[in-house]
Amino acid sequence: HRIFRRVRDDHSRLYANAPMPYAQYFDGGQALHGTPHDLFNGAGSAGCVNLRVPDAARLWRTVGNGDRVFVWGSRPGTR
Repeated sequence: HRIFRRVRDDHSRLYANAPMPYAQYFDGGQALHGTPHDLFNGAGSAGCVNLRVPDAARLWRTVGNGDRVFVWGSRPGTR
């Protein structure tokens, strides 16, 4: 996949205006983005790749439009 859109302070249009800081879209509506919630407790993502906010900010400074991203694996306990 390639990053095609970046929004530093985005919010979900599908999930109750949930915050999506440092969103970097790579496949239609899927994005890498930060979440203020615990990554390992609760329902998790509805299709995006959730990151801790500091990690999402660090990735934001590293990746840009047109850069390739590879996504693999699954969240522990979801298989």
